[in-house]
Amino acid sequence: MRENRIDNKIQKKKPIEYTYTFKINKSAFLLEFLLSKLSMSRNSIKSLLSENKVLVNGSVVRQFDYPLCKDDEIKIAKHSQNTSNPAKKKSKNVGVFKLKDYIIYEDNNYIAINKPSGILSVESDTENESIYKYVFEYLTINDPKKRPYLLHRIDKDTSGVIVFTKDIKLHSMLKMHWNEDVKVREYYAICEGVFKEKKGTIKSYLKENENNLMYSSKDKRGKLAVTHFEVIKENSEYTLLRVLIDTGRKNQIRVHMKDIGHMVVGDIKYRSNLNPINRLGLHASRLDFINPLDKKIISFSAKIPKEFTDLFR
Repeated sequence: MRENRIDNKIQKKKPIEYTYTFKINKSAFLLEFLLSKLSMSRNSIKSLLSENKVLVNGSVVRQFDYPLCKDDEIKIAKHSQNTSNPAKKKSKNVGVFKLKDYIIYEDNNYIAINKPSGILSVESDTENESIYKYVFEYLTINDPKKRPYLLHRIDKDTSGVIVFTKDIKLHSMLKMHWNEDVKVREYYAICEGVFKEKKGTIKSYLKENENNLMYSSKDKRGKLAVTHFEVIKENSEYTLLRVLIDTGRKNQIRVHMKDIGHMVVGDIKYRSNLNPINRLGLHASRLDFINPLDKKIISFSAKIPKEFTDLFR
């Protein structure tokens, strides 16, 4: 199955209206957290849960003692969600998206996915289809008490490695020193044009404007972003880069490629006019980090999509 076709099967939803939205700062249990935030009785909050009005990272949750972790997002919907409880599903086929086809690695602690282009890491206000949702459903089919804990995100239109833990304590250990413990963030990018310099480093401070677009600045109040690139293949129109980033900033590679006049193909957001592979030409190929359980490096990788290499035959 070609990765760039999967998004054609995903139906976009109408924007969902929410009464409240909360971002979790530390571990907690769902019911107790809601009691601390909402001026409502315990029974009223239980009613919200039973009526499918509580979403965690876009998935309906009814479980009172559902464990929350740092960076989770809770939303209280104004109307009941039609999403059925994933724990009650008997089918191994998770919606239109067969997650098993995209699992890179799984054990008792981790599950790593080769995310297709065109699907969100976590739901947004306009779309509730996400990799988080599918991993949630996959894990809770056989055990309603299980849940995934997302370690990092990649852009909707970027494909490649995305990793979850299955344990809240492990997640907390990793998030505590995530930027220091990540040793390799590798991407492959198809960019417009031919590079004069076949190897280089781009460094800037990234800021976000009122239109939610990232841009480079020399202002040190922005977020430092460091991108290393190396030309792997090229033809008269396009270049395939291997990219290593020291910092995982929002849209980092896309902004830095625009800065040097070699936009990532298919990147309308950052002014690319070419789209030879009918998707964004960016793939997260490898992620290495220190596993706190044994202090050894653990590595996850996703093969470069065929359409990337076909362009240079």
